[in-house]
Amino acid sequence: MAQRMVGVEAPFFQMKTVDGGGQNFGSVSLNDYKGKWLVMFFYPLDFTFVCPTEITGFNKKINEFRSLGAEVLGISTDSEHSHKAWINTAIDKGGLGTLEFPLASDMTQKVAKDYGILVEEDGIALRGLFIIDPDGILRYSVVHDLNVGRSVDETLRVLQALKSGGLCPIDWNPGDETL
Repeated sequence: MAQRMVGVEAPFFQMKTVDGGGQNFGSVSLNDYKGKWLVMFFYPLDFTFVCPTEITGFNKKINEFRSLGAEVLGISTDSEHSHKAWINTAIDKGGLGTLEFPLASDMTQKVAKDYGILVEEDGIALRGLFIIDPDGILRYSVVHDLNVGRSVDETLRVLQALKSGGLCPIDWNPGDETL
């Protein structure tokens, strides 16, 4: 498994997508985010238990991410067709409902492998989250076990800390002094 180091150029990616409305297919690449912050998160599989809590959690905070100049991209090794079906499935039947960001398909597993989070024997990605700056530099990386969801609020806090440009001590929050 390749290990990516924070502070280096993020690995290039290009993947098929479905829009958050679950209607239109497209594609996305790292180049689409030049000049913007990107919060990119991998989840293991569509139609599972922890994954929708994370995806809808990011969706609820999308305006906060965008107010910070960041876009959000969700990724799994499922197809864009599976993503579309999941978005279009009723929430009370295990679906996602409409999202404000696209879901990307890493069916080739190349992107998960390039980012060091592929579980090859299962063909799925760990819960990897990456923040890439407007110049394409990887600034933050965190990987969780398959059973543990991530904190959207912590992701926002880290993004704000990165954007502050200062030395942020433990438990720093916006408005706190930097070192």
